[in-house]
Amino acid sequence: MASSVAKVVNRCEEATETKILNLSECELIQVPDAVYHLMRHTELKSCDLSGNVITKISPKFAVKFSLITDLNLSHNQMAKLPDELADLHSLKTLDISHNTFIALPPVVFKMPKLRELRANNNAIIDIDRDEIIASDSLEVVDLRHNPLTPMCHDLLKHARLSFRIELSEREKEDWEDLTI
Repeated sequence: MASSVAKVVNRCEEATETKILNLSECELIQVPDAVYHLMRHTELKSCDLSGNVITKISPKFAVKFSLITDLNLSHNQMAKLPDELADLHSLKTLDISHNTFIALPPVVFKMPKLRELRANNNAIIDIDRDEIIASDSLEVVDLRHNPLTPMCHDLLKHARLSFRIELSEREKEDWEDLTI
């Protein structure tokens, strides 16, 4: 435990120089309040929280780190994101891969500059097509390795969108494979 705390403090000190906060693999269950305090005079450009056991991000994250352009939340245990993340007006890349999302968080479509969304390797079954098509800034959405319904997969595969969607090959359901 003490070594994890020291690791977080050291990485916060490094971030005051680099403007890149790397708190990956720190055994965090959330972003500690001490991090917000240590970073209060630093304009972060990037934040990496991957490889932890984080289940949720506090709404104050967007207030404290409002200028970040890159946010990595991959390899955690998140199933939702706070609406306040829409206030990350500079965010260009968001990685929520390898989590427990069953749907794309609606807030991702409210991030004005978001260009790349990595949502692969989650438990996403269906996508609200009205929301996904409404994004002006998105360039690529990675939805590979999600258990999308056959109907959703086909809709996304054939949808005319202003950005690229990356999908895995659809696994045929047992009843669809008549060669058994």
